Amino acid sequence: MIHFVLDLSTWFDQTTHLSDFVQSIDVTVLAQEFKQTDIAGNVGKSWNHFVKTGQVWAFVMGIGLGYFVRTFTSFG
Repeated sequence: MIHFVLDLSTWFDQTTHLSDFVQSIDVTVLAQEFKQTDIAGNVGKSWNHFVKTGQVWAFVMGIGLGYFVRTFTSFG
């Protein structure tokens, strides 16, 4: 990587045209491999697991119980 940067800086000092610079860059050096993830699929799987295991009902009952307790214990 350092060798590439030194070569690039030497070449850039000799060239003044940006179009020549862009055309001479090797695309494989700049290419990166990204892991493709299916975000919508992951959300759907998580939601289905949340419902299938009954956690959604525990969540709803917790919200209801929390609201009930807050209503009867608040001053005002």
